[in-house]
Amino acid sequence: MGRNSKETLPRFTRGTWESGEIVTRIGNGEIGGKASGLVRLREALEAESGLGEGSCFQVTIPRMVVLPSGMFDSFRELTGLRKLALSQASNARTTQAFAAATLPPEYLGDLRDYISQVDAPLAVRSSSLLEDALHHPFAGVYSTKMIPNNQPDTDTRFQRLVEAIRYVYASTYLKPAQNYFQGAGLDHASEKMAVIIQEVVGNRHGDRFYPRLSGVARSFNYYPSGGAKPTDGVVNLALGLGRQIVDGGLSWSYAPPFPSAPPPFNDVGDRMKNTQTSFWAVNMGTPPPPDPMGETEFLLSPELAVAEEDDVLDHLVSTYDYQSDRLRLGMGARGPRILDFGPLLVGETLPFNDVVKKILPLAERTAGCPVELEF
Repeated sequence: MGRNSKETLPRFTRGTWESGEIVTRIGNGEIGGKASGLVRLREALEAESGLGEGSCFQVTIPRMVVLPSGMFDSFRELTGLRKLALSQASNARTTQAFAAATLPPEYLGDLRDYISQVDAPLAVRSSSLLEDALHHPFAGVYSTKMIPNNQPDTDTRFQRLVEAIRYVYASTYLKPAQNYFQGAGLDHASEKMAVIIQEVVGNRHGDRFYPRLSGVARSFNYYPSGGAKPTDGVVNLALGLGRQIVDGGLSWSYAPPFPSAPPPFNDVGDRMKNTQTSFWAVNMGTPPPPDPMGETEFLLSPELAVAEEDDVLDHLVSTYDYQSDRLRLGMGARGPRILDFGPLLVGETLPFNDVVKKILPLAERTAGCPVELEF
């Protein structure tokens, strides 16, 4: 959700990250579709009374700083990369050129001050000017780079942040983006990129940092099943980082009005084969070999058994009972775990779906059109 916008955001103030605004900016220009949508949703959430009231949920957006499109313009002018980027250069040549480029010096002081105050894992995300195009959704076209941001020295954390920003800039011109523009009949030369730097939501478990639950909720479902209607929407749920869903991996799907509806599987065996068995997490342990132009440089993909060791599955799984050939909600029995979110959706151990059913129409009213929300 969003619109091309020069939203008036407060400027980032050095030394005040924890006590300052939830959303700030470094530099000038347009903030792009994703950032604009987040700003507008935050305003709508603040104005809404009773959302999450009486439950264990706090509904908000993660603290973030936006680098508007002016920084992107200065970067291209300083480095002379625009001509190369719009050529037919290979992905390898483009990424190598961007990896070696220098960010505009007028932004480096604020970025360094920011990273000196933040020690949580960070998601460096695209927010392009065309990313909010209603008829041409850009989900998955551009890249997000997650960094652990847990190195003891500011210099190293700053370098990893700069590399991630350059990587998101480079993704504007890689072949997937160029092909998408061509197929959609859009002018790639007019595209500009703002960047969002956002704290990753989750908890640390040993060398892994991840949320117990991530999801994508859409207010309109083009492929409803059972008794659901398109306007009932659809939600996809996953353990760990939302990359599992965005990349098209196995996830759990349901319509918010019917959270306990039986899934479209033939039997328990079919259900077991078609549920998530691994998950994405930020690597907080030994740094991998350097790969600054690799999107998954600092990510891990452990098996479901690792999450059970981390003790995070209590609201998320059902357990297969061999004797009865049935699934039982939760982890009370011994047997294979199935990520069907049964305790949450069927057992209603937490009022999660009630919050989803409130947020989706609120977001749709705010945007004035069907929306897609990552949470």
